[in-house]
Amino acid sequence: MLRAGYPQLQASSLCSPTRATLPKTLARGAAGTYRLDTMLMHENTEFSLSREVEAIEIPSGRKLTLEKGTQGVITQTLGGSYTIATPYGLSRIAEKDLDALGLEKPKAGVKEKTAQTNGEASEEDVWNQLRQCYDPEIPVNIVDLGLVYDCRLIKKDDGRTRVEVKMTLTAPGCGMGPAIAHDAQSKILAIDGVDEADVQLVWDPPWNQSMISEAGRMKLGMM
Repeated sequence: MLRAGYPQLQASSLCSPTRATLPKTLARGAAGTYRLDTMLMHENTEFSLSREVEAIEIPSGRKLTLEKGTQGVITQTLGGSYTIATPYGLSRIAEKDLDALGLEKPKAGVKEKTAQTNGEASEEDVWNQLRQCYDPEIPVNIVDLGLVYDCRLIKKDDGRTRVEVKMTLTAPGCGMGPAIAHDAQSKILAIDGVDEADVQLVWDPPWNQSMISEAGRMKLGMM
């Protein structure tokens, strides 16, 4: 595990060279802040960590510890995950560490933890949950980005419900893949009526920008 506690500036590298072709307001590296109306009130908020925080480095996916006193800015708060920019680059932190940023944690019952159904989950429920999963560098959910290739809901003989999802990344070398897949799995398991979930990363066919939905293109200013 890396420890980040000394003032050193590292260059930010995006998961995919294709991101360089996105609108400049969305691909400005660690020092940039996104300017979209869909962003929540905490985004672009500056902070100084009040304690040590475990984080996931973007785009490598490595775990690191950000020291108390590290300064930065919140760049994205979507789907229950938080992307922050510090002198060490971009990182993702968990909602449980919001207090270290000087923010109040969501009250119990406010956080969307379980997707309620009538006890009978549907593929539509799964797709809706997947739309709550976001790339940590791009404010578009993984469905509208075109990263989800297949979604199947299977009724097992023992009465349990299993969901199998195949998804990809904007580039095979992006280290955030396991973290994004785990986020998707966790959200699927939060659906009432789902007992098992398996999210696989696949690379065929390779992702390209033509897979972005119309809604995604509008959010990215590509239309």
